[in-house]
Amino acid sequence: MKAAVLVEYNQALTIEEVDLRPLGPSDVRIEIDASGVCHSDLNVWQGNVPFLRPPLILGHEGTGRVMEIGRDVWRVSVGDRVITSFVGACGYCWFCVRGDTHLCEEVDPSHTDTKGLLVSGSPVEALNHLGTFAEELVTDEKQVIPVQTDLPSDQLALIGCAITTGVGAVLNTARVEPGSTVTVIGAGGVGQAVVQGARIAGASRIFVVDPVEFKRSAALRHGATDVIDPADGDPVDHIRSLTAGRGSDYAFEVVGMPQTMLQALNISRRGGTTVFIGIPKLDAIVALTGYQLQAEGKRLMGSLFGSANVRRDFPRLIELAETGRLHLESMVSRHFKLDDVNQAFHELEAGTVVRGVLC
Repeated sequence: MKAAVLVEYNQALTIEEVDLRPLGPSDVRIEIDASGVCHSDLNVWQGNVPFLRPPLILGHEGTGRVMEIGRDVWRVSVGDRVITSFVGACGYCWFCVRGDTHLCEEVDPSHTDTKGLLVSGSPVEALNHLGTFAEELVTDEKQVIPVQTDLPSDQLALIGCAITTGVGAVLNTARVEPGSTVTVIGAGGVGQAVVQGARIAGASRIFVVDPVEFKRSAALRHGATDVIDPADGDPVDHIRSLTAGRGSDYAFEVVGMPQTMLQALNISRRGGTTVFIGIPKLDAIVALTGYQLQAEGKRLMGSLFGSANVRRDFPRLIELAETGRLHLESMVSRHFKLDDVNQAFHELEAGTVVRGVLC
């Protein structure tokens, strides 16, 4: 089968023939129908996650159908439609039993495992144990969730990362209250999902900060009430001027840069909540003053995969989409063939898409 393989950081992915490894007892083989192209994939391609080494099949946000199962598999059956989950959920570790399946101890999403052999005979690994930039993949059943829906595959794939991460950060991590004010810094795919989550939660005003006009316009379509170009002045001052000098009840940072992380903290009001979603470089340091957290009563939270319980939340998100309250079609800016994956990366880096999808 064909897969898009990272052979060298910052060099074009190559389309390679891969001989997938045989199924283990708990493995499933999936034919991929669609895969979203996420900024996390771009980060790996750029070498910002140096412990993830080539050769590596990228991609972690996908959907497809089960073609074959190992002898001990019980969660899915051949023919099932599934969404991949880059965070596994075993269901029985200490965190899973508490409902915190996004922190599952059994599957570390930062690790990779051998997926097969290249034609050259070299072993190739896969990002997040998945590697959805491919025609097929083999992974443990812990990382696939069966779903029953007629949603198109290009939309369904986004639930595997962007939608769950963004909407989940609002509903699960921060638990935004109706009537609240919400600020979102960064309006890429996950940021747009945060905007939709805030709209679904009943936020009264949703401020979006992004330097790209295309993304600000998309945010307005997804529920933002105010959009701010940081080139027009300090967003902290701007948002305080719109909130009687207080600041936002909730601020979500979806960029992963120390300066915007600090900016989000400053935008949140006294007693407000700041949520870090964006993935910073491994050596990034955010210099916070203890006074802001203690004397101003602020709450600072990190959100991994929207604090999601995927077996609960994937079906919930599908129902929101099927009933028109979660807009997936407008999240897909452009479709690409697997052979055009490098063009998809280029457009993601240039900020000309909300989400590109390989299908």
